[in-house]
Amino acid sequence: MRAVVQRVDGASVAVGGETVGEIVGEGLCVLIGVTHDDTPAKAAQLARKLWSVRILEGERSCSDSGAPLLVISQFTLYGDARKGRRPTWNAAAPGEVAEPLVNEVVAALRALGAQVETGRFGADMKVSLTNDGPFTVLVEV
Repeated sequence: MRAVVQRVDGASVAVGGETVGEIVGEGLCVLIGVTHDDTPAKAAQLARKLWSVRILEGERSCSDSGAPLLVISQFTLYGDARKGRRPTWNAAAPGEVAEPLVNEVVAALRALGAQVETGRFGADMKVSLTNDGPFTVLVEV
């Protein structure tokens, strides 16, 4: 699993003009990509990492501060544009594999005590955020 994690001062995701997930103030916006060999164990590992990574102001984590997370599935994180002019998506897991694993990450975060908002899997989403720093890291498990 691969996640692009951004420290934000507010973020939201809309589908068809309707806001489906929003966090206000300090938190993390997390874009998650799933590949073919990912497992529920990797989803739990990613959730623990997201909950405890110290990238918020003052080297705090969401677990330290109670900051919320906005989690959005994004298959394009496994796009490969090394050859030609069009990316390939061969490394991205199909929706029937990826969706349950993204849901596992969200459920594991909530079980840890996190406030989690989400996008809508497979939808055409519009993501808005204020990247704080800017601060963006790539997390892979």
